[in-house]
Amino acid sequence: MSKLLGFAAFVVCLGASSAVFAAEKTITLAVSNMYCADCPYIVKKSLERVPGVANVTVSYKDKMAIVTFDDGKTDVNRLIAATTNAGYPSTPKG
Repeated sequence: MSKLLGFAAFVVCLGASSAVFAAEKTITLAVSNMYCADCPYIVKKSLERVPGVANVTVSYKDKMAIVTFDDGKTDVNRLIAATTNAGYPSTPKG
């Protein structure tokens, strides 16, 4: 019985530790193919659909997107895939 309780405590601690290491991050993406006023809206919506994304700001003028996300739920590759799949390839800027 004590082994079962010990194992259960270990599993709970392990699950909690991943939340501790997750952090909110912000990245700027250079976005290609934005040529009209609707493009930033499409880019923003594609990024907002990615689980873990907290905030998105897209600049048509600067051809970039600033994305704040939970790195425990998503990563930069998923953000890039989201814009690319919407027809707007992107790369990390800076």
